Amino acid sequence: MVHAPSSPVASNSLASPTSDTCIPFDRQLSAPLTKQPITTLQINLGKKCNLACTHCHVEASPKRTEELTPEICEQLIELIDRFPQIETVDLTGGAPEMNYGFRPLVAAARSRGKTVIVRSNLTIFAIDGYGDLPDYFAQQRVRVVASLPCYLADNVDKMRGSGVFDGSIRGLQQLNALGYGSDPALILDLVYNPPLPIAPEKFALPPAQANLEAAYHDYLDREFGVRFNHLLTIANLPIGRTKHFLQRHGLDRAYTQFLADNFNPATVDGLMCRNQLSIDYLGNVFDCDFNQMEDLPARDRAGQVLTVARLLELGTLEAIGCVGTANFCYGCTAGAGSSCGGALV
Repeated sequence: MVHAPSSPVASNSLASPTSDTCIPFDRQLSAPLTKQPITTLQINLGKKCNLACTHCHVEASPKRTEELTPEICEQLIELIDRFPQIETVDLTGGAPEMNYGFRPLVAAARSRGKTVIVRSNLTIFAIDGYGDLPDYFAQQRVRVVASLPCYLADNVDKMRGSGVFDGSIRGLQQLNALGYGSDPALILDLVYNPPLPIAPEKFALPPAQANLEAAYHDYLDREFGVRFNHLLTIANLPIGRTKHFLQRHGLDRAYTQFLADNFNPATVDGLMCRNQLSIDYLGNVFDCDFNQMEDLPARDRAGQVLTVARLLELGTLEAIGCVGTANFCYGCTAGAGSSCGGALV
């Protein structure tokens, strides 16, 4: 029998709910966190979404209206044009498909031979006006990365809303029918993250990625005939709705201390912030999506805040001195590490 991943591997050391603030993250590092050559451009197209998930660090929802403007969209296309070192364009949101600029950016990046990642919630396929998305994804050969924080309905619906699991399965089956999960050119990845903790004894890091991936493959294929390529495990970072949840339960300091207690220096070399730029819908530049949501902008070596327009003016993507860090960075460096691409070690 396959068991639900509702009880991820917990740490051996748990902090008290009244723990003081942990050691600042930058003091854990043996040297400042510097950038490597930029190869990934991650673009948050806006906060519009058909869902309002309890763990969403972007705090997206159907009520949000913020989205990319035509001006910033054109600047981003110019950025993709001018810097062939960009290998991957990673589109996120909100539901990226609902926000302005989605298809122009997909078309621009694919026409220039870039890998395009679309971070889809799958249920968007059932919304009027978006039913052609699976076919569009397949035609453009985009890599689909889809949130499915458990392979059992109850756990998914608790985190993402009633009926989301069933809608996600239907979306996965639509993608499978087009070749996703079987055609080597059509990559379909799923994303797992742990349930939000309601007490210190529930604090947990994601289970071993390879083992959990095998369980997902077995259950989804057996029960629904669903195929996918990879499972990516991501820790819950104390930002956005997760932070608000922890604060309501008086757990925010203790949870950050838990992550700090599990700091793994072996994860630092592979951190996603080192070779990517994260762009918001206003054209501001950040080291990663998490810094973006906490309003920690990227700065050049003179300390000036960077924008897409400024990068175009400078003529380089290598303008950033050191990566901006904060204590939520412990979420990416705890245990096996965590990134938009899953575990790091």
